[in-house]
Amino acid sequence: QVQLVESGGGLVQAGASLRLSCAASGRTFSTYALGWFRQAPGKEREFVAAITRGAGNMAYADSVKGRFTISRDNAKNTGYLQMNSLKPEDTAVYYCAASRYYIGGSTEYDYWGQGTQVTVST
Repeated sequence: QVQLVESGGGLVQAGASLRLSCAASGRTFSTYALGWFRQAPGKEREFVAAITRGAGNMAYADSVKGRFTISRDNAKNTGYLQMNSLKPEDTAVYYCAASRYYIGGSTEYDYWGQGTQVTVST
């Protein structure tokens, strides 16, 4: 079992940066692939980024490519999402998720965090 807790969200102006963290419990964090998703009001949850267990491969949604970077520190049991050049359309609740196998943008992750709010103003 893995418990995930996101942090680092907040209210920022367009063009600013934020770094989200996803702290995981348990000693098997390195055996899970991670994903970040977001959900804006009235919209479906959408894929943002994913990273394999050893951080050898990453994937991004087209809408965030070149602006967001996913990473992880297995020694700290923590995943990250660095978000630069934020836009108002990035406003959403951001969720991290863990899966025993790398599944990229699929929503079939085994574990989900509670989410952290990111609001980008104009």
